[in-house]
Amino acid sequence: MDNLGTFLSVLSQGLPFTIIATVAGILLTIVLSFVAGLALMSSSKTVRVISRIYVEGLRGTSEVVQLFWIFFALPVLVGFQIVPIWAGILVLGLNHGAYGAEIVRGAVQSVPRAQVEGAIALSMTPAQRMRRVILPQAVVEMLPSFNNLFIQLLKSTALLSFVSINEITRQAQQVLVPRFNPQAFQIFLLLLVMYLIMSLVITAIMRTLERVAAARVGRKPSARSRSQATGAGIA
Repeated sequence: MDNLGTFLSVLSQGLPFTIIATVAGILLTIVLSFVAGLALMSSSKTVRVISRIYVEGLRGTSEVVQLFWIFFALPVLVGFQIVPIWAGILVLGLNHGAYGAEIVRGAVQSVPRAQVEGAIALSMTPAQRMRRVILPQAVVEMLPSFNNLFIQLLKSTALLSFVSINEITRQAQQVLVPRFNPQAFQIFLLLLVMYLIMSLVITAIMRTLERVAAARVGRKPSARSRSQATGAGIA
């Protein structure tokens, strides 16, 4: 355990890259989730088809291959090399946004029909119904699932080591080079603990947001939502 402080220092050097990729990936995921999720319910068949192609295409292909394609293959086609960290963020957002789209679609469709009919009776426009009636209630249902999704995104940042980004997983690998390190157990135990702590932070934030969102629509988080969010903390 003598080198524990040294190993922690080396791994911590990769934390900024992991945090940046996670936060930026989450922001992009949120945007794409809502855009694609609402597009899946569009009255336009063309919009629905385009959104479905995106969702199924990204969910049905390997995240590693997507990263390699964007970082190595795409520059050959467009003649422009993407900065590694941005390539990683793009893949994280695109991939998890496809999963998030189904979360948004399912949550919106779970809003009781009576709520929508009441909004129609009040002569609200479709945009007003979505903004003031449907989305506030749907968001409460989305948050536990987004909690799971964001934690999965955090763990997926390890893929960025494939394109030479010095996030915490790559830092751990570099400690073991050029030869086998007999203290590998300590190194990877530290790595596990660091991912766990960041996952717990995400869970704490999402649980707080869930309580706030539920209070805004005058209800408490459901038991199902609480159990999902709790499970996400140990995913």
